[in-house]
Amino acid sequence: MTLSLPAATPGARSLTGVVPQLVAALSGASDWFAPARSAIVFTVDGLGAHNLAARLGHARFLAAHRTKKDVARTVFPSTTAAALTSLLTGADPGEHGIVGYRTRVPGTDAVVNQLKGWDDGSIDPDTWQRAEPLMSREAARGRPCFVVTRPEFGASGFTRATTRGARMHTAAGVGERAQLAADLAARHPGSLVYVYTPDLDGAGHKHGWQSEQWSTALEDVDAAVRELSRSLPNGVGAVVTADHGMVDVPRHRHVLLGEADPLLDGVRLIGGEPRMLHLYAEDGFAARVHTAWSAAESTRSWVLSRDEAIEAGLFGRVDAAVRPRIGDVVVAARGAVVYYDDRPADKAGQKMIGQHGSLSPEETTVPLIRLGAFA
Repeated sequence: MTLSLPAATPGARSLTGVVPQLVAALSGASDWFAPARSAIVFTVDGLGAHNLAARLGHARFLAAHRTKKDVARTVFPSTTAAALTSLLTGADPGEHGIVGYRTRVPGTDAVVNQLKGWDDGSIDPDTWQRAEPLMSREAARGRPCFVVTRPEFGASGFTRATTRGARMHTAAGVGERAQLAADLAARHPGSLVYVYTPDLDGAGHKHGWQSEQWSTALEDVDAAVRELSRSLPNGVGAVVTADHGMVDVPRHRHVLLGEADPLLDGVRLIGGEPRMLHLYAEDGFAARVHTAWSAAESTRSWVLSRDEAIEAGLFGRVDAAVRPRIGDVVVAARGAVVYYDDRPADKAGQKMIGQHGSLSPEETTVPLIRLGAFA
């Protein structure tokens, strides 16, 4: 089968290389960044390069400091759990094992949320995420490593899975987090500081990235980045990046999978998220599920068997232990369409407007804007 998948954005660097290159910059050995005495990675959840380019009037500081070449390509699926893990480990999803928003625990019928499912004991932060966090490695070598995030994320299982070894600092506001990061970088030469802000992504999911609320959240991010830049001491570098971009999907573009839907014949479990499904088939039904979904949905989505997805390199190199976490069939939306399992009583997820997870340039191209010593 010949697969026509989107090509990478010309000149875009991989998100997996950002933190390793920042570490290299601290010893003057980076291919991407100038030498620096401390480095900050400011990660804005949901800030796609295409989204930013369309709203530059609400981000005048970022607009003044970006060029069209200041972009990176995130991983597949273009979702927070997979992308942040790749950013913070330097590994692809096929290696670290976080292959979607919700994925099956092999050998069970448990489909676990990869952001929130750590805290009920379903998955172990120290073993389910299979790659060594870069901050753990660097801290063991004596480097000061810091995470600056919102208070509710400070002790989460996902935070431990991706940033263990770092010292934790929390602040409620994005401006406070930016200032705290600058202060930590100044007081600890040689440090690596990771700053995370989810506010833009939240506004996009609830209201859409084309909404007034999203633009207001972008203005807050822009102001925080401006103050961060002004606070950077000489020799400290910072980059602004993201985990994914976003597309708006109106309700009439929802595909609802209800009882007796023929597309669910042979499907035992559904994982992933609305724009990137993992379909886990009943024993012996994988080929039938693949055929049915290809016939019905291939004009508006990429429908791949597990083997095809792995052969195409969508998840990077896939370790044997990670392979069964990937659906027997993978469905990645091409255009403005999403898929919902309509059988559960809880329909809250169907209220989301801004969506991500698939392969479109709007979802996979993110900024990589350089400040301070990296500018």
